[in-house]
Amino acid sequence: MKNLALLSAIALAATFVLFFGTMQAAFALSWNWNYSGNNITASGTFTTNDTPNDSGFYLISAITGTRNGRTITGLQPTGTPVPGNEPFNIDNLVSLNEQQLTDKGFGYSTSAGSYSSPFFASFLSRPAYLEVFSAPPLTPGFENFGDEDSEDSISFSATIIAVPERLRRD
Repeated sequence: MKNLALLSAIALAATFVLFFGTMQAAFALSWNWNYSGNNITASGTFTTNDTPNDSGFYLISAITGTRNGRTITGLQPTGTPVPGNEPFNIDNLVSLNEQQLTDKGFGYSTSAGSYSSPFFASFLSRPAYLEVFSAPPLTPGFENFGDEDSEDSISFSATIIAVPERLRRD
């Protein structure tokens, strides 16, 4: 009976080591980001997963910062549009590649009740970064821009604060 208990304990320990010993730990990356344009200044930090997708993009899971002095209050959920820019869903992806945002971009809200969504406009004759900005009162639909709403050209940059060794391109 002692041998059976000992063998069971060894088998359980071996299974545990094989299963959990081969799992890779997931880590979060911290990024500094900023963009600017005509009367637009935004900057802050992102938190992303540590493993890029097949296209080299990391999923943003949290955001902090300011836009024109207003505090960023939250990240727009992936797969939803920022209010006032329906039906264009954001994907919250960022990359270390030359093109750092996708054509869906990321979105966030501010303490003023407004929303911003920077993205890469690959559909333009000269592809560039743009920011959609929508402010209260929010009217659904991208064709219903109010006086405070805009879609302007921006310069965008994001860098990982501390690049893990396995991500370095030396």
